[in-house]
This record gives sequence, C-alpha cells and structure tokens, in this order.
Amino acid sequence: MIPDDPTSPAPRADDGIVTAGFLVIGDEILSGRTKDKNIGFLADALTAVGIDLTEVRIVPDDTDRIVEALNALRARWTHVFTSGGIGPTHDDITSDAIAAAFGVGIDHDPRAVAILTARLAGRAEINEARLRMARIPFGADLIVPANGMPGFTLGNVHVMAGVPSVFQAMVEQVVPTLGGGRPMLSRSIDAKVGEGTIATPLGAIQKAHPATVIGSYPYERDGRYATNLVVRSRSQEALDAAHAAIEAMLADIHSHMPAR
Repeated sequence: MIPDDPTSPAPRADDGIVTAGFLVIGDEILSGRTKDKNIGFLADALTAVGIDLTEVRIVPDDTDRIVEALNALRARWTHVFTSGGIGPTHDDITSDAIAAAFGVGIDHDPRAVAILTARLAGRAEINEARLRMARIPFGADLIVPANGMPGFTLGNVHVMAGVPSVFQAMVEQVVPTLGGGRPMLSRSIDAKVGEGTIATPLGAIQKAHPATVIGSYPYERDGRYATNLVVRSRSQEALDAAHAAIEAMLADIHSHMPAR
C-alpha cells in the first residue's frame, strides 16, 4: 500500500528498526557488461548507522519496471536508494520514472542547471543532452556530491548515480543524515568443522534463541571442510547467550572427535 502522501517517508517501525531497500537500475548490470560495486558499499554504510538493508532489486532501463519496483519498495521500507539512469543519454530514464511513480511533474531545475553550468564551464558546452541531468521531479531536494552532477531525494527515495565514485560520495552525504535504529551486534566463531557436522544442533540453538540470527558460512582449508558462524542480534544479552550455547555445542563436538 502506497502512503496517502506520496512524498512522505514510510514510518519507522515501532521496535525502532530502520530499514532500507535498494533499486539498482540498468541494462548493463543485468547483461553483465558492468559489474555492480554499489550494493556492498551501501550495505556497509547503512549497517554502520543501524539501518538494515533488507531488499535489493535489479531492473532494466524500463519505465514501467522501475515504477513498479520503486512503489513496492518505498511502501515497504523506511528508506529506498536507487543507483543508475540519471545521466545524459536516451536510456537514462530514472528521473522521469521516479516522477511518474510519485505522480509529480518534472522539469529542468534551476538549482541543478546552475550546478551543471558551473561544473562544465570551460570544459564542455551545455547542450540538450547534458541538460537532461538537470531534470528533477517537483518537490525533490538535491543531493550534490563534490565529484558529479546532483541526485535528489523525494519522500523516502534517494536517487543516486550509478558510477561508483559518485554513488559513494552521495551515500556518504545522505546516510549520516537519516538517523538509524538500534545497531545490529555481531560475533564470529570459527567452528573448525563442516556444516554437516553442526547443522542439527545449530538449528536447535537458533530455535532456542529467536532474538538472534545465526549465519553459517562454509570454507575449505588444507583439504578439510570447516565453517564460520556469525551470530547477530540487537540485544547484547541475547547475543551473549547464543554465543555461549554455540561454544558449548562446539566444545562437545570436538571432545568426541578423534585426534588428528
């Protein structure tokens, strides 16, 4: 369900958890011609301020697909970030798609035109194609990085460039202003045994500690299978309890293993 006021952010959850979705836009990402470098950077930046990146979608340069995905994400999560499609070429349609999703108009924004003019002075002419980068939906606030043309924020949607260096500059500008929730705490444990050995008791521990999320990440070392475990929780007490249970489980397993 889309909020009654299309420019109003989705509410913060009652439990203090702040969430985010990420919409990656571009045919070049889906074709493999360009390798995405922005998802991991955004996830790290959001985690650092206590915002959960909860969903990532990748869509082509298609207005209907962008509008559909954006409306779903902005109704579901506290914040939505987009990357790609705000350049000067014919397939850079993100700004128009955002305006369509919000049901607002779009035109050359005098603030963006001034920034474009200043940054291209003596370097390139201001032609019709480059002016496309100054098209901003009505009611949006500009995101102005030091190393590129503006993105913008409309409601709870933050529209950013796809070029990693510019995207990162925009993220570093916007994310600290959002206000996070309760941070997610984590602790890592090297189980030193394969997933198959610990799967059943680990499942029981997860069930007994519902306030935690336990991740299992297998690896191979010296020809032997082993597993890294990561316990996450917003409660230090819950984290400590699950960690202690895992350590006890591993100690028991290792005590019954034959010596190498």
